[in-house]
Amino acid sequence: MKKTFLLILSAYTLLSASPLIKTAKDAGLKAIPNSKAELLKLIDNKNNPITKEKVALGYKLFMDPRLSQSGVISCNFCHNLGLGGVDGVEAAIGHKWAKNPHNLNSPTVYNAVFASSQFWDGRDKDLEAQAQGPIQAPPEMAATKEHVLAVVNSIPEYKNSFNKIYSDQKISFKRVADVIAVFERTLVTPSRFDKFLNGDDKALKTKEKLGLKTFIDKGCVSCHNSYALGGEMQGFALIAPYKYASKGDFKGDKNGLVKVPTLRNITKTAPYFHNGAIKTLDEAIAEMGRIQLGITLNKNEVSNIKTFLKSLDGDIPKLDVVELPASSATTPLPNN
Repeated sequence: MKKTFLLILSAYTLLSASPLIKTAKDAGLKAIPNSKAELLKLIDNKNNPITKEKVALGYKLFMDPRLSQSGVISCNFCHNLGLGGVDGVEAAIGHKWAKNPHNLNSPTVYNAVFASSQFWDGRDKDLEAQAQGPIQAPPEMAATKEHVLAVVNSIPEYKNSFNKIYSDQKISFKRVADVIAVFERTLVTPSRFDKFLNGDDKALKTKEKLGLKTFIDKGCVSCHNSYALGGEMQGFALIAPYKYASKGDFKGDKNGLVKVPTLRNITKTAPYFHNGAIKTLDEAIAEMGRIQLGITLNKNEVSNIKTFLKSLDGDIPKLDVVELPASSATTPLPNN
């Protein structure tokens, strides 16, 4: 009994002391800054600076289904801000209720700004480039640039907003995507984990600290690191075959690399993996250990890591209910 007590006391001392913060930082984990000024430096794009006007307009366009050919699908359709920034289904559903042809799952829009590249194959470098893709993709919003511009130019409120933002008063498809991207850049969700890394040792509970230590010791941090605990391109199924690899035909980029999903708000973004084949967080953790690290995580280790991951549930930005401007007589009609 005495020996057990001493072991528990020793573990508590190890996990409650600030050295764990240093260990986490040394392992490549980074905290979202407390300072708004420091955060702005991190999320801003010098070629598309964040302004209140762009954020407000981008939010409306993000929510507006009229940008799609059907008049039904908005950016929010697949990246639902009330559902952890995802749609909650295995494979994304798009135009005419078509399932993604590669059985790809919709990644969360929250904290996407911290990723080094966008899409599962990392083909776009930033949110500005990414925002152009789904609008035009036939299995998604299925619109043309001309359709999008016709919608924007037919609605006086949108036209006036663009004219106020851009001094040359030119509206282009790129600028539509740019303001949507600016809004998306603000979708950052700091959590208790960030408070801990920023120096508040009491922000995490003892078991969460144990989970963090397990997460680091087992090697999860080798892929899930930096601000997003993910977002980089990495090899997939390095040690063993992924058991659901046959679901869909996605093989990664030309080098077989796959973008590592963020672990922030992971409890809200099931199902998991690029093809949405894994439904529970416990199975996702165990499968990652098996195929990426070549280890079998026992139930306690899975539970510890899961407990830590729950501390990554962050503060969702408070957004007012958006009221979209009315269509005009020249607004393109839906084409289903």
